Amino acid sequence: MQRFSALALLRHGLGRHQGWKPQWRNAAPKPSYDAIIVGGGGHGLGAAYYLAKVYGIRNVAVVEKGWIGGGNTGRNTTIIRSNYLFEESAALYDHALKLWEGLSQELNYNVMFSQRGVMMLAHNIHDIQVFKRHVHANRINGVDNEWLTAEQAKDYCPPLNIDPNVRYPVLGAALQRRGGTARHDAVAWGYARAADALGVDIIENCEVAGIRRDMAGAVAGVETSRGFIASKRVGVSAAGHTSVVLDMAHVRLPLESFPLQALVSEPVKPVFPCVVMSNTIHAYLSQSDKGELVIGAGTDVYTSYTQRGGLHIATHTLEAICELFPRFRRMRMLRNWGGIVDVTPDRSPIIAKTPVTGLYVNCGWGTGGFKATPGAAHLFAHTIARDEPHPINAPFTIERFRDGYLIDEAAAAAVAH
Repeated sequence: MQRFSALALLRHGLGRHQGWKPQWRNAAPKPSYDAIIVGGGGHGLGAAYYLAKVYGIRNVAVVEKGWIGGGNTGRNTTIIRSNYLFEESAALYDHALKLWEGLSQELNYNVMFSQRGVMMLAHNIHDIQVFKRHVHANRINGVDNEWLTAEQAKDYCPPLNIDPNVRYPVLGAALQRRGGTARHDAVAWGYARAADALGVDIIENCEVAGIRRDMAGAVAGVETSRGFIASKRVGVSAAGHTSVVLDMAHVRLPLESFPLQALVSEPVKPVFPCVVMSNTIHAYLSQSDKGELVIGAGTDVYTSYTQRGGLHIATHTLEAICELFPRFRRMRMLRNWGGIVDVTPDRSPIIAKTPVTGLYVNCGWGTGGFKATPGAAHLFAHTIARDEPHPINAPFTIERFRDGYLIDEAAAAAVAH
C-alpha cells in the first residue's frame, strides 16, 4: 500500500491546508479558440490536456464558472475501480484504471493513487450470486476480481465485523486488488498545471450564459460572463449541470440531477487498510492519507441542484458503518457535504457527439465520474479531435436511449459508487 509522510505531502504541496497548490495562468479569454471545454473539473481539464498532448490542439480554453476543481471533483470520496459487469462498462472503467496507474508520472505530479484494493461485501444469498457473477464476468473481460470468504475478508480488512448475529452478516466479498483511491483535488491541479504548460488557457470565474450557433445550426462559440468566445468545437463536461448548459443549444438530454452525500471523521492514525463497500446497507468506507475516515452515502430520492441532502441519508449510513466496524462508534464526524450527480435512465454515461455540429458532451456519470476521470477525459478528447467516438466510448451515445440499446449498469454496478 502506498503511504506518504507529512513531510512528503508538504514537499509535493498536496493539500490546500498546507497553503500551497500548483500555479497555472488564470488567463483572460481570447476572441477565439480551436476548442472550448465547459467545466473545469477533472474531466474537463483532462480533456484539454489530452487535446493538447495527444492531438496537438493547443489553442484550447477551459471555462469554469467558479474555481478549478470546485465542483464534483472536489466533493467525491476518491474511490477508483473497474469491476463493472457489462463489457462496455468494464472496458471503459478499466481504460481509466490503466491510465490512473501511470498518471502521476504522466503529469509529473503526485495524485496519490493508492491501489489498496476495493472490497464489496455480500450479506445474503442474492449478494453472493450477484458478486460471483461479477467475478466471472470481469475475468472473462480481462479485469481482475476475486471471491473471498467472510474469514478471508476479515484477514484483508481486520476492522470488519463478521459476527453472524448482526443485522446484516458478512457472508463473503468480491475484491479488486487493483482498485483503490486517489487525491481528488490533486488530480484537478495536476491536469491544470500540465495543460497550462502546453498552452491551454484556463479561465476561472467565467460562467457560460449561452451557446451561439451559426446560420447552418453548427456551434459558433459560447456567451460567457466575460464576453463572447468563438469556437467551432465546444465540449461540455459540467457535472450536475450539463443538461442546463446543453439546453442553451436546444439539446435535451435524458438526465436527472440528485444530491449525493459524503462525510469524514476526525483524523486518526492509519487504521483502515482498503476500501470497503456494501450495497445492501449502502455505505462505504476508506481512510485518507490525512487520517480521516471517508464515508460515502447514497443519493437522495428527489431531484435537486442543492449541494446538500437529507439528514436521514447520513444517519442511515453512519448506523451501517457502526455495525460493520464497531471500533469506530466513538469516532466524531468532522464535516459532511453534498455534490450534484447527473444520471441517465440506464445509469451509464454519455460521451458523444450531439445533434448539433461541433457540440460534444460528457455527462451522466452518476456516482462513477471520479474513478473514470483519466479515461473519460482521454476518450472525450478523442471524440472532439476526431469528430467521432473512440471504440471504447462508441456504445455510450445519446441515440441509445432512442434506439433501446441501453447499457443498464444501474442494478449491475454492484454498488452505485
